[in-house]
Amino acid sequence: MPVNQHPDQQDGTPSDGAVPPDELRRFARQERHELRDEAREARHEEREQARAARERRHEARVDTSKIVDLDAKLQDQEAHADGPAAHRPQQERLLDAEETQEAAHIIELRDKLPKVSKDPETIGLFGAHRRSFADQYHLTRRSKLKRLRQIGKIAMQFDALKGLTPVKMRLMFEALGPTFVKVGQILSMRSEILPQSFCDELSKLRADADPMPYSIVLETLESEYRRPLGEVFRTIDPTPLGSASLAQVHRATLLSGEDVAVKVQRPGVRVTMAEDVSIMRSLARGATKVMHNAQVVDFQGVVEELWDTFDEETNFLNEARNLSAFKRFCDDFAYMDCPTPYVELCTEHVLVMEYIDGIPISHTRELIDDGYSLKEIGTKLVDNYACQILDAGFFHADPHPGNIEIRGGQIVLLDLGMTGRLNASTRAALKQMLFAVAKQDSAQLADALLRFAGTEADHADYPSLLADLDGIIEEFGTVNLQDLDLAQFLTSLTQMARRHGIEIPSSITTVGRALVTLEGLLDKFIPDVNMIEIISEHIEHSKTKTQAAKDEVSKLALEGHEALHGALRSMSEANVALHMLTRGELRTNFELVGSEEPLRQLSDMVNRLTMALIVVGLFIGSSIVYYAGMKPIIFGIPLVGFLGYVAAFVLSCWIVIDIYLKGRERRHRKRK
Repeated sequence: MPVNQHPDQQDGTPSDGAVPPDELRRFARQERHELRDEAREARHEEREQARAARERRHEARVDTSKIVDLDAKLQDQEAHADGPAAHRPQQERLLDAEETQEAAHIIELRDKLPKVSKDPETIGLFGAHRRSFADQYHLTRRSKLKRLRQIGKIAMQFDALKGLTPVKMRLMFEALGPTFVKVGQILSMRSEILPQSFCDELSKLRADADPMPYSIVLETLESEYRRPLGEVFRTIDPTPLGSASLAQVHRATLLSGEDVAVKVQRPGVRVTMAEDVSIMRSLARGATKVMHNAQVVDFQGVVEELWDTFDEETNFLNEARNLSAFKRFCDDFAYMDCPTPYVELCTEHVLVMEYIDGIPISHTRELIDDGYSLKEIGTKLVDNYACQILDAGFFHADPHPGNIEIRGGQIVLLDLGMTGRLNASTRAALKQMLFAVAKQDSAQLADALLRFAGTEADHADYPSLLADLDGIIEEFGTVNLQDLDLAQFLTSLTQMARRHGIEIPSSITTVGRALVTLEGLLDKFIPDVNMIEIISEHIEHSKTKTQAAKDEVSKLALEGHEALHGALRSMSEANVALHMLTRGELRTNFELVGSEEPLRQLSDMVNRLTMALIVVGLFIGSSIVYYAGMKPIIFGIPLVGFLGYVAAFVLSCWIVIDIYLKGRERRHRKRK
């Protein structure tokens, strides 16, 4: 059944096929009339209350925000008072009575909600998440109930209550629409939620859909541009190039004669998605409350990740910006390209870009006939993908065969609605994790994982973490890097990390999903190319000497920064120790061995520490004088500050020389 079928339509007769007895019909009819009368009386009372409330509101001159809240409440009450059984066909009376009872029960529950659901930061089946969200997508209780019935009917068609096989779950998600397609794609990388067999099947999800009518496409374009289409396009091909649950693509010609691809978003898809997300937020919040500390999966985090992904994908201005950024990235690679966006013609719901007339990468026979080398295509594609992820930190997140074409000796990536970004530290951790497995170094792998833990790393059970990582190393480290099963490795690593409270960033799961998709493409169409081997070689050979030197300098600078902080902390602790020493509060445990040598060494240590503190004081004081700009000035530095720097430098040199001479003297005595 199509997702947009009206929830009150019936697909057939009752499952038992029996006609209800006359007495049962009369009873149902009588009960329906009684409920209708009760609803009518309730509506009358609510209208009287509304009228009185309006009068009180006018007299009290309450602020605007309270008026909006009260009006919204009254509109919802009046909408529910109409009842779902007021306009039903005669032959569906028994079912209508049951639905009316359900509606009455819902109204009863609704009347209790205002007392317990005042949190503006929550969203429920009957509430709103940050009122702007509900207002923006025109969400009402009735619309969410309607969508919930649609979901229930489709789930019943697949016998969801009796259990789902991986294939049936994938088909059900496709029937439920773009929201659940995205849910499935996210769940395909969350094996801690679903068994691996389900994850493998959900990874095949594609959002293909029946084409929407050409007239709707034209209406949408006219609504977006607010002018006749003849002023924008010379022609628009009525036959779509592709149709998905989110959007549809048509070939067109601009007035300038350029061939373009026009991507038009399906009307109402954002509202449907918002309704689905609001329902999911309710379920996720309820699951969190019920499970409390036993919750292993962050359900609310999964839902918010879903919404963030959808919100980015449905704003085509984001995709236009992604195309522009990726176009600049491709300038450094003669063999890579992407469509050029026509930004001045792009809106939130329409994307106009260069039309690519290429050969899909899945058409291997056609590529070979045109003289292309499949191995060269695969090698360059993977090497460039390694550049995207590990060097640029900006990558195409959905490299399935339909998004890759070959044109004029170039690999062209299409559909940049889904992209990922990685910062420098995440890229470094990703490289470290990959090679820690190859080197069978569980300690290095643990260090890479703990980078993601942040402040939670202090509470991690490090011995237990190392033990679990040893198990992963034994399983995956015994094979060559090029033979690594990437999907299984990432799954095992993610499950283990979450058991230890280490939340892998969503950017890393996006990388994993993209690499698994790319690996599947290569295995199917270009099996001679080994992705992991190419990526590992890229990591080893991509750095130039200059870049390696820069990385080394950056590393030394970071270590120096940490060392400086450590030295300052040590000086602070030494200062406290000196104060305690002068007050007689410092206690030390040592044993005299009948010689003055230990006391002399202790005296030297105290003297050097005192001189070091004096040097630090001179440097700090001179810096303060420098920024104060005191006169007179010499060499651009205030004279007092200059003398302080000189004195600090001389004392520092004296301390270093003294340490060196005393050390050489001790070594000389030992030789004797």
